[in-house]
Amino acid sequence: MNFVKRAGLSLWARKGRTLITLCTFLVISVMVLAGVLVNDATARAQQEARRSVGAEVNLGMDLGALASGGAGLQAPRIDAGTVDDMGDLPQVQRYTYSMWDRGILKGGTELVTEGVQSPMGADGTATLGVLDSSLLPDFRSGNFRLLSGRHLTAADKNDKLLMVEERLARKNGLRVGDKVTLGSNEGTASADFTVTGVYRDPRPVSEAEPEYGVNPANMLYASVGAFAGLNSGQEQGHESGGGSLQVADAVFLLRDADDLDGFKEEAARVAGSALDGFALDANDKALRQMTGPLKSIGSTATLAMWLIGLAGAAVLALLANLAVRQRRGEYGVLLAMGESRSRLILQQALEMVVVAALAVGLSSLFAQTLTQSAGQSLLGREAAAAQRKLDSWQAPPPGSTGIDQGMDPDERPVENADPVDRITVRLDPADIATVGAVGLAIALIATALPAGAVLRLSPRAILTKGK
Repeated sequence: MNFVKRAGLSLWARKGRTLITLCTFLVISVMVLAGVLVNDATARAQQEARRSVGAEVNLGMDLGALASGGAGLQAPRIDAGTVDDMGDLPQVQRYTYSMWDRGILKGGTELVTEGVQSPMGADGTATLGVLDSSLLPDFRSGNFRLLSGRHLTAADKNDKLLMVEERLARKNGLRVGDKVTLGSNEGTASADFTVTGVYRDPRPVSEAEPEYGVNPANMLYASVGAFAGLNSGQEQGHESGGGSLQVADAVFLLRDADDLDGFKEEAARVAGSALDGFALDANDKALRQMTGPLKSIGSTATLAMWLIGLAGAAVLALLANLAVRQRRGEYGVLLAMGESRSRLILQQALEMVVVAALAVGLSSLFAQTLTQSAGQSLLGREAAAAQRKLDSWQAPPPGSTGIDQGMDPDERPVENADPVDRITVRLDPADIATVGAVGLAIALIATALPAGAVLRLSPRAILTKGK
C-alpha cells in the first residue's frame, strides 16, 4: 500500500486526533489570515490618506547642518530662480515661496486700530510676499476663507497685487480692483498695489498674529516679486545691493505622493550646491495624524499573528511527536516489511498538509467577515482615543509660542486631518496563497521536529521489546 493511501486511512481512523489537529490549524489559519487582511486593509487606507493629503515637501534650513556648525550662524538663502527651476520639475503640481517685511500703508488707507496695536509703528504692518497664496497653510486647511476675488498665483509674481483681510477692507471701503499704496520698510519708495482678493481670518482683533505679532485684521499678502522689488536691498527680500530675490524656504505640492523620492533626486540635480544648508522634508504631520490608529492596529495584528503562529507550530509539533509515540507499533511493522523511513516521514508530513489545506479552506469562508468586524471595532476605539487627544489640545496664550510653558509646537493638531476610523477588508487570492504558504511551512516544521524520532526507530526493538 502506498504512503498516500495510508495517510488517508490514518486520518480517517484517528478522527479525534485529526479533529484536534484541524482545530489547531484552523485557529492558526484564521489568525494569520486576519493579520494579513488587516495589514492589507490598513495599507490601502494609508495609501488613500496619502493621496487625499497629497505630497507636500518643505524646503527649509537643515537643522542638522546648523547644529554641527556646517551652515554657519546665519540662516541660508536660496535664489528664487533656482526654486522656480525646482518647481518646473514634472513631479511638481504647484509650489510657492515667500518673504516678509514691514509694509507702510499710505494714501489714506488706515489700519484697524481696535484690539492689538501694531508693533511696527504708525501705519506699519506685517506684509507677506507670496508666490501662491492658496498654498499657505491657513488657506489650505480652510481656516482662512477667500470671500471675494482670487488668490495670488505664480503668474502674478511681478504684478503689484494685494490681498487684504475683510475688516481692513471694510474700514477703508476696499473692494477687489481698488488701489492701495504701500511704502517700503526703509526709504521713501512706494507703489500702488491692486486688491485682488479679500479674505477672512477668524481670529479676533484682540488675538495677535502668532508669528508677526500684528493685529490679524491688518495682515497683508502681496505678490512676492513686486513686494520684494519695493523693498529692494533689504535682507528679507533681496541680496544686499538689490540683487536677485532670495528666499529662506519653499513648499512644493507634488502630483503624486509616490513621486517624493524622484522629486528629491531631480531637485538635487537641478539645484546643485545651492541646496547646501537646506533640507527637503516631506511634511507628513497631517498624514501621521490621520494614519496613527491604522499603524496601531496593524502592529497589533502583526504581533498577534506571529504569536499565534509560533504557539500553533509548537502545539502541532507536540501533537506530531505524540503521534510518533502512539504509532510505534505501526511504524515497526512497516519498517519490518521493508518500508523506508523517508516514506514514513512523508506520510506524516502529508497528513499534516492535508489537514492544513482543509483548515485554510475553511478559514477563508468566514475570515473576511470576522476580520472586518473585529478590525473595525479595534480601529474605532483607536481613532476615538486619537481624536480625544487632538480635541484636548490647548493653544498657547496669545503672543506666546508655548515653549516657555513646556508646550511642544509640533503637537498642534493639523486641521481637516481627522484620524482614519474606517477600513475595508477584502479577501484576495494572494491572501489565501500567503496563508497557505504559512500553513505549509508550519506543517513541515511540525513534521520535521519529530522526524528524528522516526529515523531512530528500530523495527527489531519495537517488535520484540515494544521499544
